[in-house]
Amino acid sequence: QVQLVESGGGLVQAGGSLRLSCVASGIIFSSYGVDWYRQAPGNQRELVASISISGSTNYADSVKGRFTISRDNAKNTVYLQMNSLKPEDTGVYYCKTVHYYTNYWGQGTQVTVSS
Repeated sequence: QVQLVESGGGLVQAGGSLRLSCVASGIIFSSYGVDWYRQAPGNQRELVASISISGSTNYADSVKGRFTISRDNAKNTVYLQMNSLKPEDTGVYYCKTVHYYTNYWGQGTQVTVSS
């Protein structure tokens, strides 16, 4: 059974940093691409960053230069390092992967950036 568990969220002041983790079980994470999404209250869930099996990465324009997605295959974990945080980065952050054409999401971790 595939499970994703996010952690690392919290309350931080603008300009601060957080590192989110997404740990997978039931799959070998290195064989999958992984996405980080976020959802602010009243907004749709939006794609923030992606990492492929080969390690290539893509970012939303709003986070380029501030966020870094990476993976540690030995720990079956994908990270999202978030620097220079802004109040508009506030939201619930989710990781997602696709296994046999099915989307698997974690439960989400709350990030709140105060001004």
